[in-house]
Amino acid sequence: MPAMPADRIVLTNQFLIAMPGMADEAFAGTVVYLCEHNDNGALGLVINKPISLTLGNLFEKVELSPPSDSLAETPVFYGGPVQTDRGFVLHEPLDEEGGHYNATLAVPGGLEMTTSRDVLEALSNGAGPRKILVTLGYSGWAAGQLEEEIGRNGWLTVDASPAIIFDTPVEQRYEKALGLLGIDPRMLSSDAGHA
Repeated sequence: MPAMPADRIVLTNQFLIAMPGMADEAFAGTVVYLCEHNDNGALGLVINKPISLTLGNLFEKVELSPPSDSLAETPVFYGGPVQTDRGFVLHEPLDEEGGHYNATLAVPGGLEMTTSRDVLEALSNGAGPRKILVTLGYSGWAAGQLEEEIGRNGWLTVDASPAIIFDTPVEQRYEKALGLLGIDPRMLSSDAGHA
């Protein structure tokens, strides 16, 4: 990963919280967990937009035995508009003894994101990470694009909380993420103000 200039902010392991005036329908009302942010751009996963597919359905589609009943009913999420036919598994960090999967990105100071089938195989066999969020697709920004959107008041940022991703009901994640900043969603206006 290229080094960031000293005057650049690094948003890896942060939530992006869409402002009410977000013009892009794909991101309206979303909370995005940023897995990577560097000179080349940013990559994240939307954590609060479930789709009609469950993990049980997904495992059938990829010809794996269904996971446990409770896991089978877990929704799959819309991770973003890029590569929507590809799965991304956001999960708690594995201990060093647990080994890693073939394609895992360890988010510095945060979670891990795995894109290889072996994590699904482990889950199918009753192993694998205990806390997971599975998405189809991801959210991506070119170099400087995310910073520009933040500068136009498109997003708020705050340090990510795994409890919001894994332990908070989906319909409360946006409000709870705003709560990390001490903001009540009713206080936000869809009109951006500039001093």
